[in-house]
Amino acid sequence: MSQRFLTLADVTEELNISAGAAYQLVRSGELPAIQVGGRGQWRVEASALETYIQHLYEQTRRRIEDGELHES
Repeated sequence: MSQRFLTLADVTEELNISAGAAYQLVRSGELPAIQVGGRGQWRVEASALETYIQHLYEQTRRRIEDGELHES
């Protein structure tokens, strides 16, 4: 059985971002998450992370189509 919930450490690894960036995505509501346990540790549902990634692909595709992205 695959893992339903991911830690923020898992998210940072998947997206190759800093822990602070992952925390900000969650705190802003951009990446839906829940707090569990007595210490209120954040968990992100794997499907929510996949939805977030697909949303980023869509945003990037629109920006390319609108000519907003340029190769450096």
